[in-house]
Amino acid sequence: MDMIKPNLLVMATILTIGATVALSGCSRYNKDQTAHTVPTLANLQATQNVFDDQASRNNGAWGAVYMTKEELRAPPANIVNISLIPKMTQDAKLQKWLTKFEGSSEGKKGFITTNGKKLYDDSCAGCHMQDGKGAQGAGYYPPLANNSKMESKYYIISVVVNGLRGMPSFHSMMSDAQIAAVTQYVHSDLNHFTDIVTAANVAQLRHDFPPGSDPSE
Repeated sequence: MDMIKPNLLVMATILTIGATVALSGCSRYNKDQTAHTVPTLANLQATQNVFDDQASRNNGAWGAVYMTKEELRAPPANIVNISLIPKMTQDAKLQKWLTKFEGSSEGKKGFITTNGKKLYDDSCAGCHMQDGKGAQGAGYYPPLANNSKMESKYYIISVVVNGLRGMPSFHSMMSDAQIAAVTQYVHSDLNHFTDIVTAANVAQLRHDFPPGSDPSE
């Protein structure tokens, strides 16, 4: 029996595999055999169900949005009866703080007193401490007592008017007389310097462009 030549054996194998692939390919794209149709994006879009808004909301896909389109088109309505909210003038806790800071429930901004110590206690002592010795912890609050910088009344006025680093500006919260009073307290009572601080001194440094609410401005 003659042996099949190697070259003929290789060719026969290639032809057999090719025929199998061709037949397989034809069967995949046979219109009568839809079960073997390769899924495409167009096919998926054609068979996609209509999007259900409510089901999507129920599944949490819309986060905190729970209003239907009809509800969104409806005229806005208050969900809280404002008439049941107590007025600020009836709030006992608010009155307590208004008394402490001598504020007003009628919308007045800033302080009323011109007592330098009270102004310091209410607006400065929280950071620089009541004795003016400052504090250090999560932040650094420099001492105002026994501080040679406090010898210049104009330096104190400038810092109070404009703020400095983390300290806010009191430009819009204190009048010239009030800034003069708290400056006098820091200058004389905490440091024993003897210059007289007047509202006119403050007016010299006050300007028409107060710093922003951010101390860095």
